[in-house]
This record gives sequence, structure tokens and C-alpha cells, in this order.
Amino acid sequence: MSFNTFGKIFRFTTWGESHGPAIGCVVDGCPPNINIKEQDIQIELNKRRPGQSKFTTQRKEDDVVQILSGVFEGKTTGTPISMIIYNKDMRSRDYETIKNKFRPGHADFTYFKKYGIRDYRGGGRQSARETASRVAAGAIAKKVLEDKIGKKYRVIGAVTQLGILGCDIKKWDDKFISKNPFFCPDKTIIKLWEKYLLGIRKAGSSCGAIIEVRARGVPIGLGAPIYSKLDMDLASAMMSINAVKGVNIGSGMNSAQLTGEQNSDELYQNKKKTNFKSNNAGGILGGISSGQDIIVSFAVKPTSSILASRKTIDKFGKNTSISVKGRHDPCVGIRAVPIGEAMMHCVLLDHFLMNSAQCRS
Repeated sequence: MSFNTFGKIFRFTTWGESHGPAIGCVVDGCPPNINIKEQDIQIELNKRRPGQSKFTTQRKEDDVVQILSGVFEGKTTGTPISMIIYNKDMRSRDYETIKNKFRPGHADFTYFKKYGIRDYRGGGRQSARETASRVAAGAIAKKVLEDKIGKKYRVIGAVTQLGILGCDIKKWDDKFISKNPFFCPDKTIIKLWEKYLLGIRKAGSSCGAIIEVRARGVPIGLGAPIYSKLDMDLASAMMSINAVKGVNIGSGMNSAQLTGEQNSDELYQNKKKTNFKSNNAGGILGGISSGQDIIVSFAVKPTSSILASRKTIDKFGKNTSISVKGRHDPCVGIRAVPIGEAMMHCVLLDHFLMNSAQCRS
């Protein structure tokens, strides 16, 4: 079992390597008669495209997507949707000097021990380059949900912490997120973040980040008790993203510090509408969506490929040191925002379709 497929009803399988000729995905389970064009997918891919600012890797990839199947005359046919994105700016020579060494923090060691072979060119299949395929799948899921739920449905993600520097989420501004290179929702912190990350890059190091993804307009009832909880599948989806080491749903880990009174989201009725006084549960109760905003945050570790020399071993078991040259993100978490949004779309559509099958006539 190679486990390259995600989802139950709405499923996607990704393929390809960082320095191969192309990457792509096959989406299955998409409902028919949904208006889809390549530009819809391209808009989402452009958000994670590398080389757009001095704060990300300078690898230049257009990430132009081509739909090969499953769409006819601008509408989905209900058959598998195959998409391809060609790689153009590979510099495999950058990895020649370290092809026999295991990069600390990367999956080089475990991949080699498991499979007995590894693609050292940019990490091959373990590279975050694979996530472009997820974003393409997420773009399709987004279009379906907008069609089924309506304009009230929206998913928006942002970086809420860069290394040791957090932002004030009370100053969250949806419109500002797309207007700055950090996907930050708080305009008052930008200059400090810029100075901090430039210092990190100059030192040849890297830092981590925390990303928060919010889904609005999600109907009540998505998810199922016990083994198909919505928060369970969202946590799994976010943990599957490269470099993610922790996930919170709502208050998450911080809920352990609250009392029962503080943590409970009290309900009240107003003009036949049920409301909540808070949202510590992150919009999910007992594994089922409550109709509140679904709030998921995840932590991305510092980029493992850094210029600073680190101790390691080679594939022959000898002690050595390594300094990774080439083009790398000083904070890979910045480009994880559209990936988190995509995985949110995919999980919500999967559960929307399951709920429709079971609970709607």
C-alpha cells in the first residue's frame, strides 16, 4: 500500500516528484455539471507558487495547470479529473554534493531505510512540491461547495505566528491577507516580521510558523460520531501537509488550561436563530459541524534545508557534516496557507457528500 490517495467519496491521488518532468493529480468522486475551468484552479495555484517574494524560495515555477480529463464544455462529467503541472526550473546539480548524505530534519533517512532507494533531487516525492497537486484538487472541491452551499461558503487562511513573533488575531483583516507576502491578517506586525525574517535568511537559518484556517458558511451536520469525526479528518488532513507537526481545532491544546465554565460555548436563541457566545470548539461538537465557523490551526516546523553546517551521517553509516546549498524558503510555513485552505475544502466536500448520502432524501 503506497497511500497516495486522500478522501472517502471525494478522493484525489497525487503523483510526481520535485525534479521529475511533471507533477499532478487525479480527482475522483466529483459531482457532474459543476462549472470548472483551468483559470479557477490557476487562481489557487498562484497563491502557493514559489519565487513571488524575497521571503520564499527563488525557484521559478509558473505552476500552469492543464486539465486532461473529466471536464467537457466547461462542466464536470462525473468521471475522474486528471490534471498535470509541468516542472520547469529544476536545478538537480544543487543536490549532487549531498546525494549520499541524510539532511537532518528531512525524511531522507527514513525514506532510504524504508525503500532502500531515494530521489535526492530536491527530496523527490517527499518534497513540498507535491502540495501543488493538493491545491489543484482543493480548487475543484471549492467550486463544488460554492455550487452546493452558495456564496456564504468561504475558506480563508492566514499566518498568525512567524517564528517567535505572533500577531493580534483580534485585528484579523480578510482583505489584507492577500495584500502582503506573509499572508498575515494583522497589518500592524508586517514591518517587524519583515525585519525578523530577513535576519533569519541572512543568518542562513529558518523559522517555523502557525497557520490558521477558517471556514465560514458550513452547514450543521457534517461529520459522524466516533470513526469519521469532522475534526478527526481535518486534523489528519493538516498533519499530512509537509513539515506540519501539530494541529489545533478551536482552542485545541489551550483548552486544557481552561475551566469548564470558560471552555463551554453557551447557546442562546434569538429570533428563531441559535447562537453561541464563544467558539472554543472550533465549530465542531462531537465530531459534527455546529454551524459556527470551523477554525483549524497548525504548526509548521522550520525549513530543514539551511546553510548552517549540521552534523549527520551518510548512507554508508559514516559520520559527516552537511550544509544545504540551493534555493529554499527561510519559512516554508508562509506558502502553507493555500495548502491548508485546499485541504479544508477537500475534507468539507468529502463530508458534505457523505452527509448528503446518509441524511438527505
